[in-house]
Amino acid sequence: MSYDRAITVFSPDGHLFQVEYAIEAVRKGTTAVGIRGKDIIVLGVEKKSTAKLQDPRTIRKICRLDNHICLAFAGLTADARVLINKARIECQSYRLNYEDPVSVEYIARYIASVQQKYTQSGGVRPYGIATLIIGYDIDGTPRLYQTDPSGTYFAWKANATGRNSKTVNEFLEKNYTDELASSQDETIKLAVKALMEVVESGGKNIEIAVLKRDDELKILEDSQVEAIVKEIEEQKAKEKDDKATSAAH
Repeated sequence: MSYDRAITVFSPDGHLFQVEYAIEAVRKGTTAVGIRGKDIIVLGVEKKSTAKLQDPRTIRKICRLDNHICLAFAGLTADARVLINKARIECQSYRLNYEDPVSVEYIARYIASVQQKYTQSGGVRPYGIATLIIGYDIDGTPRLYQTDPSGTYFAWKANATGRNSKTVNEFLEKNYTDELASSQDETIKLAVKALMEVVESGGKNIEIAVLKRDDELKILEDSQVEAIVKEIEEQKAKEKDDKATSAAH
């Protein structure tokens, strides 16, 4: 029997193959990274190169769900569009019913619940996306959550998803510290550095979004990202020279 034909059938060793294939679709998507600082949260994504005649503004991997919450995704863009629209409606519905904005955990749990529902219903397939959700709670606490196609969600200090996410996560584990997260500039720089581990052609293919407390989401201009990349490359070159000098002595 072929256990990957139906989504609701477990294989004898306990696998749901369609869900695993959806997770594989995420691994083929462009890299996304999220870092939670003390009073800033940063999302970074690898930008796909656009066709010469295509308008790059129509390609968005970072989307706002509400004034205080936004999301980056890796995986199938069409699936993301549908899930993002559901999440936006839920944010507005919650605001209408309770006269309060949603908490970040609430919307992360909602998105994960929708994803999970599509892993145990006949005639449907799982969403082929993983999301990184950032935002601030009413008390001003910064939050970062990740959801995946199986419907699980977790809170993180820093995390990456998509292609080469293992390499980026290893880099973040080595370089993220609470002291670094207390500096806004260093938090942004860490997100760019993490993406530079896997993205070719420097800042041209990197998009960075910054969310500060009581402020709207800001997407950094290409020139700003290029300036950060240049600064990082100069720093790396200086460290290399210093090492060479100390080795010579």
